[in-house]
Amino acid sequence: MKFGLSLPTYAPLGSPQAIVELAEGAERVGLASLWTMERLLRPVAPVSPGHGVPAAVLPPLYASVYDPLETLSYVAARTSRIRLGTSVLDALFHPPVVLARRIATLDQLSGGRLDIGLGQGLIPQEFEAAGIPMSRRGNGYEEHIAAMRAVWAADPVRFDGRFYQIAESQIGPKPVQPGGPPLLGGAAFPAGIERIARMGLGFNVSVNSPDLADLGDAIAMFRQAAQNAGRDPGTLPVVVRVNGSVTVKPPAGERAPLTGSVTQVADDLATLHALDVDQVFWQMDTEPADQLEALEQLLAQVESR
Repeated sequence: MKFGLSLPTYAPLGSPQAIVELAEGAERVGLASLWTMERLLRPVAPVSPGHGVPAAVLPPLYASVYDPLETLSYVAARTSRIRLGTSVLDALFHPPVVLARRIATLDQLSGGRLDIGLGQGLIPQEFEAAGIPMSRRGNGYEEHIAAMRAVWAADPVRFDGRFYQIAESQIGPKPVQPGGPPLLGGAAFPAGIERIARMGLGFNVSVNSPDLADLGDAIAMFRQAAQNAGRDPGTLPVVVRVNGSVTVKPPAGERAPLTGSVTQVADDLATLHALDVDQVFWQMDTEPADQLEALEQLLAQVESR
């Protein structure tokens, strides 16, 4: 199992200096990956992601978030080995030919170190700002990814879909990684999980419950859906996102799974190992130096067990 960190691209930690400090330090201590997220805006009004989830005010950190691909381009120039990922890009907010070219360019500039997590989006105000109807989720998401894969294939490119059309054209550059970077689907509800499994995407899942058994259920659902679709679940990576911090000292109060002291998190990781998780990364709210110290200690403790 590999470990990574989310770059500090959001308020109040986000700055070019903090991003470089964490990126260069993560590569130095031997982490596998760095991740960014996308947020177009933070509505003032409470937001519900649907599916009966009560509306809530979004976290203040969403008020200012650096663009993910521009940030990763900046980091690609300051690193040489560590992989770079999005968790997640909201695919529908970008025309597929435009997004595919941006991703291919970054894959070229990074030497093929890119992993792309793609979500459908949840916030109605973001769809409104992007000029895209929320009804395009589902079928539109599938078609968007199919169009990008067409762009990454051999020229001439042509795509004729319900939502997107690309006239027969030469479109470059092509990604370094054949067929494009590995794609992960971000999903939290059964319909979305089944969709990304059917499409042959990897699974980018967040820990959103105080019980890691719920994470296990989501991963099992994904793998069963992949098998039902005639795909080999063992070829589809599972990447777990943790929104919380690993610390050198134990926390004062209660903790969420995969957060807390280095020893507590190392114990939790046994569950992820049993679930055959490929990678886990943390979005922390601590200073870059503290994040690096904690993850370096975590690496050492896991390797010694």
